[in-house]
Amino acid sequence: MPKIVLASASPRRRELLEQIHVPHIIHIAEIDETLHLNETATHYVQRLAIEKAATCMQKFNPSLPILSADTAVVLEGKIMGKPKNKDDALAMLGDLSGKTHHVFTAIVLQGKQVHSALSVTQVTFRALVDHEIEAYWHSGEPIDKAGSYAIQGQGSIFIERIEGSFSGVMGLPLFETAQLLRLEGIELMA
Repeated sequence: MPKIVLASASPRRRELLEQIHVPHIIHIAEIDETLHLNETATHYVQRLAIEKAATCMQKFNPSLPILSADTAVVLEGKIMGKPKNKDDALAMLGDLSGKTHHVFTAIVLQGKQVHSALSVTQVTFRALVDHEIEAYWHSGEPIDKAGSYAIQGQGSIFIERIEGSFSGVMGLPLFETAQLLRLEGIELMA
C-alpha cells in the first residue's frame, strides 16, 4: 500500500525511496525548469521542488502526501544543468576537474501541511584527463545528469571527497526525507 506520491521521473529517487522501504506511486510533474534571471541555486531548487509538488497536486489531487525534489550542481556560483550534448558534457566535466563544487537538493513534502528541506553537499573532483572525460561520455552515464556525472555510477571514480549527503547528490537526501515523512506521521522502521 503506497504511503506517498513521488512527483519525479528520476529512477534514482525511486531507488532511494525503495532503499528506505517507503511504498510509493509515481506521478511525473512536468514543469518549466528555466532558471530565472539572477536566481540563486538555493531559490532555484526550492522553487522547482515546490512547483513540482503543486503541479502534481493540481493534476492528480491524491489523498497521499506528495514528495518532490530538485537538484542542482553549482560551480563557482554557476548552476550546471543536464548537458545539452556531448560538447556541453565534456565542457562541464572539464570545468569540474580538480575543483570543489556544491550540490543543492531541495525536497518538499506536501500533505496535511507543506514541509521542506535543503541539503547542500560539497563535492571535490580529482584532476581529470581528456581521454577519461571522453570515455566517460561514451559510457552514456552523463547524458541526463546535472553536472554530467553520476556519483552512484562510474562517475564515482572522479570524486576525491564529499562533505555532506551522498544520497543528496543522487537527488534525494534520505536523512532530510525521513525527517519530513515523520512530520506527516509516516514513521520509518516502525
